[in-house]
Amino acid sequence: MADSLRRLISNETCRILQEKLENWYKDYHLNSCDENVNQCCDIIELNSMIQGQIFTILNQTMREGGHYAGVETIKSRLLPWLGTCFSSPDPGRHLERSSSPFQASLEKERQLRELASNQNQEIQHLEKELNATRLQLNLVQQDLAEAKLALEDTKTKSATTLLAAEDEIIQLKTDLKASQAKEECALRSLDRLSDYERQVQILKDEIAVLGVQKNVLQSRLARSRSPSPRSIHSRSPSPLPVRSFSPGRARLTNASRHARLVERFSDLYAQERLDAQSLLRSYVDDLEMVQRIIYVAVVESFHAAKMAFRQFKMRVRKTLSLNCSGPEALEDMVMDYIVRQEDLYDVQSSVNEVIRAMNINPKISFPPEADFIIISGLIRELCRLAFSMQTLDPPLDISFGTDGELFSEYKYRRSYDSEFTAPLVAYHVWPALMEDDSVLVKGEAVTRRGALPSRSRSPSPLRSGSPRI
Repeated sequence: MADSLRRLISNETCRILQEKLENWYKDYHLNSCDENVNQCCDIIELNSMIQGQIFTILNQTMREGGHYAGVETIKSRLLPWLGTCFSSPDPGRHLERSSSPFQASLEKERQLRELASNQNQEIQHLEKELNATRLQLNLVQQDLAEAKLALEDTKTKSATTLLAAEDEIIQLKTDLKASQAKEECALRSLDRLSDYERQVQILKDEIAVLGVQKNVLQSRLARSRSPSPRSIHSRSPSPLPVRSFSPGRARLTNASRHARLVERFSDLYAQERLDAQSLLRSYVDDLEMVQRIIYVAVVESFHAAKMAFRQFKMRVRKTLSLNCSGPEALEDMVMDYIVRQEDLYDVQSSVNEVIRAMNINPKISFPPEADFIIISGLIRELCRLAFSMQTLDPPLDISFGTDGELFSEYKYRRSYDSEFTAPLVAYHVWPALMEDDSVLVKGEAVTRRGALPSRSRSPSPLRSGSPRI
């Protein structure tokens, strides 16, 4: 039975019958009557062939089941159907009723075939997309591998470049150190050369002075054999050691010294003043008092240096007047001598004088446990600077200022904590540098509204009795 059923399936007779029925249905209204009858006969022949094969399978099934196997099923289903089919007055209607389940099953099979076909198409489409995705993935993996190789190559090149740069940096540092050493050696050699030139110039000046003095003495001895009172007086010990001097040197170097001293004044304001201010703030919390102390130190330093310069100049003029006849030549010799011998200036005496003056100044005060000597470094530099400024032609000086005066934009600039619309000066931070009536370097002042001349402040109890010389 199984072989007969397999042959029936493999012959595809049922499929051919279904196709013929579908084709006939499509072309029914287009065909003629004879064509429709011929197609109907073909279908009946195929159907009879299928029925014969099915009845053969039915007989084989009955024999395999035994003598009475399947009898009840034949009686209940097959015989009534056969009787109805052959005895019915309208066999077509009965055929339609009996064939409707078969048509439904055929429709379901057709739908299943279409669904399977659609699924196959979708599977093929998905497979194509999967293959395309795999191809893209392979390309991405290849790009990633190439990028990794390029990255490794870049790392290797970067490491090589870095090592080369480090070697170059080390070499440059070595060259820099060698250049700095050479520059230091050259500077030392230049300094030694300058010292040699300076010493040679000093010797030349001394030789010239000695020659002049020798000529003067010889001329005096030629005029009179007996020593005159003036010559006796000239041999008396001089109150000041006469060192070498170059006539006209002060006038020749006036411009260069002028520029150097003005720059030094600005440097004292920018650097040493701030250092002294930071030092004083560790003893005095009031910033105004600290700035007043520094301003008073500047004013007193210039005053002491000018007094010392006048005394020093008088001593030099008294000494050199013995060997000079004209007042103009004497004045030039005096200034040349002072310019060359500024190291004879007793700056420590001026520093002491400044500190004594600050101790009795009523505008400033200081804690008893400290002393103004802590800013002696700034005072010393100010005294040296002020003394050197007196050797210029014309000499330089600082401006005179009082608390409560009208603020001058020409002389001062306002401090950062000033009231910029205030017209009066509360107190001064740094004086202006003057040349006659011209301002060379502006000073600094603090302006406040309603500023009046400051009242006297009580001096420090430990220094109130110090006399001012």
